[in-house]
Amino acid sequence: RLSLNLTMSVMFGKAKPCAECNLVLLGVMGCGKSALTVKFLTKRFISEYDPYLEDIYSSEEVVDHQPVTVRVMDTCDQEGPVNCERYLSWANAFLVVYSINAMESFSGCQLYLQKLSLHNKTFRPQTPIILLGNKLDMDRYRQVSQRDGEALAARFGCLFFEVSACRDFPSVQHVFYEAVRRAKRDGERVSLIRPVYVSEDKALLSVPTFTTPCYKELPAPATAKLVTVKASRAQSKRRAATLTLLKGFKIF
Repeated sequence: RLSLNLTMSVMFGKAKPCAECNLVLLGVMGCGKSALTVKFLTKRFISEYDPYLEDIYSSEEVVDHQPVTVRVMDTCDQEGPVNCERYLSWANAFLVVYSINAMESFSGCQLYLQKLSLHNKTFRPQTPIILLGNKLDMDRYRQVSQRDGEALAARFGCLFFEVSACRDFPSVQHVFYEAVRRAKRDGERVSLIRPVYVSEDKALLSVPTFTTPCYKELPAPATAKLVTVKASRAQSKRRAATLTLLKGFKIF
């Protein structure tokens, strides 16, 4: 499930593959998926953004001393989990997000957990799921108790964390890295890989073993826009580290 990058780094005369991991953030609009994504990628917090954009970002990370290309899909489901095909087969792990100060978002995330649970029961191996309570900085306005979050996570057999996208970068990074770890453990149990994505205008090919470098299938361009993050999405004018998006786009 955790695929290998076609780009190789040569060390001591040998080609060393770089692992890839596809993470998908799910949740109702306004729960902070974009803020969490940007926090992880840039260490910055954004307070204003376009909630109707669905983007995929790519970042080179080092998890447990191992290089990995982490791809993050920041989803936009205006009507809940009704069009899930674009990410169900693409993801290595899911982060289901809700706001601790909004009971409506907590109720909405349960719909996603039900959909993912059904998917995991239908297909093997299962895709790891993390339930993530966001906006911990709004604790005084809390509507969803930590106990309720833990109980829901236990019900669906997933990990549970609470973080604040606007405050603590290490905690946010830890959650994303834990998703990568879970996906890696899941991938190590698998001897077969899903189809290889070659290009937008070529068919998918099958590969025989996990050791063969491959790309996972990318979501349809119509539902996953790959664009430059503009001022309306990240208001800060400070120059941050450049991050490469799929197809070569960059955000600054």
